[in-house]
Amino acid sequence: MHKRAGKYYFSYSTGDSHYLVYAVGDAPLGPFTYAGRILEPVLGWTTHHSIVEFEGRWWLFHHDCEISKGVSHLRNVKVTEIFYDDEGRILPVKSE
Repeated sequence: MHKRAGKYYFSYSTGDSHYLVYAVGDAPLGPFTYAGRILEPVLGWTTHHSIVEFEGRWWLFHHDCEISKGVSHLRNVKVTEIFYDDEGRILPVKSE
């Protein structure tokens, strides 16, 4: 979970479907409203992740197993900048 502009963003992996999605609420304990996908499925099992702000920019850290050509227990870390639209929605990220 991260907080931006007074809103709480609860992001999570959908497990077997491998999407990284999020919901938004006004308080850390909710209620939350589903808001959409952040990241499409990556090569590997699930998408564990973290979203952090550093010096005014927001970053998504996650992993996949691209380097190991799909061997799911050999994962590599990826980082990409994320952006928000004027209404506070996270713009979907394309896995690199």
